[in-house]
Amino acid sequence: MAKPVKITETILRDAHQSLIATRMTTDEILGAVEMLDSVGYNALEAWGGATFDSCLRFLNEDPWERLRKIKAKAKKTPLQMLFRGQNILGYRHYADDVVEYFVQKSIANGIDIIRIFDALNDVRNLKTAINAAIKEKGHVQAAISYTISPVHNNASFVKLAKELEDMGANSICIKDMAGLLTPYVAYDLVSQMKKAVKIPIELHTHYTSGVASMTYLKAIEAGVDIVDCAISPLAMGTSQPPTESLVAALKGTEYDTGYDLGILSDLADYFRPLREKYIKEGLLNPKSLAVDVNTLKYQVPGGMLSNLLSQLKQLGAEDKFQDVLKEVPRVREDAGYPPLVTPTSQIVGSQAVFNVVLGERYKNVTKEFRGLIKGEYGKTPVEIKPEFVKQIIGDEKRITGRPADSIPNELDRFRSEIKEYIEQDEDVLSYALFGQVAVKYFQFRQAGKYKLDAELADKTDKVHPI
Repeated sequence: MAKPVKITETILRDAHQSLIATRMTTDEILGAVEMLDSVGYNALEAWGGATFDSCLRFLNEDPWERLRKIKAKAKKTPLQMLFRGQNILGYRHYADDVVEYFVQKSIANGIDIIRIFDALNDVRNLKTAINAAIKEKGHVQAAISYTISPVHNNASFVKLAKELEDMGANSICIKDMAGLLTPYVAYDLVSQMKKAVKIPIELHTHYTSGVASMTYLKAIEAGVDIVDCAISPLAMGTSQPPTESLVAALKGTEYDTGYDLGILSDLADYFRPLREKYIKEGLLNPKSLAVDVNTLKYQVPGGMLSNLLSQLKQLGAEDKFQDVLKEVPRVREDAGYPPLVTPTSQIVGSQAVFNVVLGERYKNVTKEFRGLIKGEYGKTPVEIKPEFVKQIIGDEKRITGRPADSIPNELDRFRSEIKEYIEQDEDVLSYALFGQVAVKYFQFRQAGKYKLDAELADKTDKVHPI
């Protein structure tokens, strides 16, 4: 029996991550939170992914403070984050004590729903984060990194969904990070999954290949419970389908969201000037807004597209973009068909850039690509050819077990390394994930406090002369 569809709004996280390299500031976000909170969304995706890195690296902001401020204004709607399993929000695997503490602090600071995924769909890399979220009484949304390859099919994804349900997930997300899921395949996948699992199913996709809204409509007809959308000024292209359009399309049907289009229109009015600002600043690249059905061929997610463009621009090789897009699936095949999502998308993408720009494949192998082949990120969907493994890592021994099993506890060491900077418990986690990037932020924060203290003392001297 059909029922109203719920929407998770992504404008505070994935929409601006996909289109403007996650540069929306906390102040820009806070101006819209109360209005967003009034819509009746399933959740606001407001944290995780690249927001944490971007706050520290580019915006000189504390990501934890951002979360607390959003939570203070979002009084009704659950807040959701994206969590990369054993990678947390970073680009390597971390020890279990770091993963557990990060989950604990995320929920304590305001996160209600944690969407946990692994780039390789290696469930061993999800176990610690899932168990930690259950312990902290958070909602565990276990995500399947959707991809297409000779070894991936709907049956394999349904089997994985059942396994995640058995691990304790409260809901399942089909995470289609590259916009590869087409309408009728989505209908089949959701139909099969609804029969196999009892928990709600959410669908996340990107507009990159131009079929996303049609995919949502067929998934909704198949019984999907929740879909991810973005308010229109930061929708489409490499972002999600526009919220307003889907709400309008479903209005008056058995799937009607019940959301007020007037409020959604007001939200679009709020974000439209910000979009114009990002265009003027060069953060919103017109190429990110184009529909490219070749996405279905190259399987490159939106965030990866903008990263590749950025890398090639820095190297003065923007004319090689199409060559790099053709090289990506070749590198992916060599590496055992990993789904392309952070961090594997960056790893495969960077290696493809080197292969093309240097004019010779694997002449220069990145540390991260070597780690992927070695097994540092987990088990790839297909066993990598032994001759290729030898070409990349030589006689080094491969990791065949759960990678984190070989990582000793790290929290105490991190605390001792930054004891002079710690102002809140969460600082050790910022440092654990982003090292010197976090230290630079801590130094900026300290300098700002010293400046404020000096200004205050100066004013006090003038008011009360000695």
